[in-house]
Amino acid sequence: MGIHYDYKSTKGNKLMEKQAKRERKLAEKKAKRLAKEGSKQEEEKAPALDPNKPISLDFLTNPNKE
Repeated sequence: MGIHYDYKSTKGNKLMEKQAKRERKLAEKKAKRLAKEGSKQEEEKAPALDPNKPISLDFLTNPNKE
């Protein structure tokens, strides 16, 4: 009777621990995904070429001249 008695008395605690663990894992995944998306957004902020300005040979050969 010891095993069955112990199971019922600790069932609620075990379920709460499982739920807390599940929520913690989901929060970690969400934080990781947001960090990954944040780095993508920073890369996309690179200055675009001005469509009104002609592209010269100097710009093509040495784009960091500015």
